[in-house]
Amino acid sequence: MRVMKVDVLVAEIGSTTTTANAFLLGEKPRFIGQGVSPTTVAQGDVTLGLRQATEDLAHHLGVKDMECFRTMAASSAAGGLSMSVHGLVFDMTVRAAKEAALGAGAVVRMVTAGDLTQSDIEELISVKPKIILLAGGVDYGEKATAIKNARLIADYLERLDDADVLRPPVVYAGNVAARKEVSAILSQKGARAYFVDNVFPRVDELVVEPARKVIQAVFEEHITRAPGMDRIRRMVDGPIMPTPGAVMEACQLLWPLLGDLCAVDVGGATTDVHSVAKGSPEIQDILESPEPLAKRTVEGDLGVHLNAKNVCLEAVDRAERHLGFDPAPLLDSLEMIPREEKQIQFVSYLTKIASETAFSRHAGRIRYLYGPSGRQALASGKDLTGVKTIIGTGGPLTRLPGGRDALARLVGQGPGRELYPKDARTALDTDYIMAACGVLSREYPEEARRILLGSLGLELIP
Repeated sequence: MRVMKVDVLVAEIGSTTTTANAFLLGEKPRFIGQGVSPTTVAQGDVTLGLRQATEDLAHHLGVKDMECFRTMAASSAAGGLSMSVHGLVFDMTVRAAKEAALGAGAVVRMVTAGDLTQSDIEELISVKPKIILLAGGVDYGEKATAIKNARLIADYLERLDDADVLRPPVVYAGNVAARKEVSAILSQKGARAYFVDNVFPRVDELVVEPARKVIQAVFEEHITRAPGMDRIRRMVDGPIMPTPGAVMEACQLLWPLLGDLCAVDVGGATTDVHSVAKGSPEIQDILESPEPLAKRTVEGDLGVHLNAKNVCLEAVDRAERHLGFDPAPLLDSLEMIPREEKQIQFVSYLTKIASETAFSRHAGRIRYLYGPSGRQALASGKDLTGVKTIIGTGGPLTRLPGGRDALARLVGQGPGRELYPKDARTALDTDYIMAACGVLSREYPEEARRILLGSLGLELIP
């Protein structure tokens, strides 16, 4: 058996499974294979699972070993990119900051609006976020709240020294007029702080991209210090991104070519929906508050392995009628990668329910108000009416039967679906490499785009 040379190996370290993805670049860049292993965070060393996935990849390729020019990674293991978000008014700066955090691939564990209280600080101690995002106020508007919250956060960070806990960095994306004082407060306590453009600089304007990029950069530095992830740099010499952020990166990579699009990512722990969509001018005119171009929602109750009971309990009766057998006995024995026929049928059904439920939460709504001048329509949330492509990724959608049918159910309007895609094609990430291509695009964007289009079966799009 021989040794194979690989240009780039991209690992995807998930909550339940780890994959190793091999790519060749050059004039005809291509994906050449994937290895899979259970994730080994519980064993205290995530590299064990990564080594096993790499060995599985070598086995599938029929080689003894591989030499990799570059090794990169995406990770949602060890709790992923957990964050807390603190702003002034929930419907304005807090929501804008949360959009930036989610778009970066974060799991938002705590959200506060207005002045932080002592009970908020106690919750912060319990949550233990890896990054704290502090916002508040439009530029040159109210700044007292951001300054007060900076003091309380700085005091909280100082307390962590006594507990021998790693200090999370602070990203400030609030009122520019308060930046100098916030900086002085945080630096006095020795906090690591990053300053970016205000996420809500003016009323009805969102600016989330600068914060999103900095959050991902901070994550890359911090993830190697997380429990179970501290040895990751021994095997990875390139970028490390949060997996949801890598999927969003891939969506943005495709948007200039495909136009408005969505990606549904069903996983073992969560179901994420990503959209890059401008929406229609007609809906923009009646939108109650602005939406970012690139939006992600994460549903922590809809994972089809760790949260299978949550998904099933919403439709347990329908599940039995649909499947022809009672799935309840399977709930406590689901395999991470189902192989038995009843488990495959059951997880495929859960995948369909998770996709539909997560998509309904991601899409916006239209409501009607009645007054002296008659009926007035108001829209809230993300307008997906102009979406032309819905992509399915994640193991359950791409590796089990019924993935394309699950996506097809997300197309078409009706009561409660006024902002759903009107007429969209569906595409499955058949190689299950969307997150890997998002990471790959950091250094090889054109190659990543071409490889991903091949996985989607869209390589002939002009």
